[in-house]
Amino acid sequence: MKPIISVHEYVLKSGVTGKDFERAVKIAKSESLFDLPGLENHYFLKGVKGKRREQYTAVWIYRDRRSWERLWGTPDKPIGKENYPHNWQRWENDILAPLIEGEPDKITYTSYEVIG
Repeated sequence: MKPIISVHEYVLKSGVTGKDFERAVKIAKSESLFDLPGLENHYFLKGVKGKRREQYTAVWIYRDRRSWERLWGTPDKPIGKENYPHNWQRWENDILAPLIEGEPDKITYTSYEVIG
């Protein structure tokens, strides 16, 4: 069983500060919004060097592909956002959406499967 790691890149709206984003993450954590079946760990990161310096990213680590697909569907057949877990909908719609450019479900992201 190889883990799946998803990397989500966030672009903050004009006028939204890093402190605003970090406060939102604390609120989401306090409400256990990232307690998802099969999600083993997650990290929020702030770029310190390179193309995404001073920008935010999240890394989501799932137990395995099966766990990841139960939540989000397969790469060929993703589930609709109306079928996302309720806590994830709260994160995306109520907390994240007011802070970032565009729709949360259309951010730049890549999901990776661990090799080797």
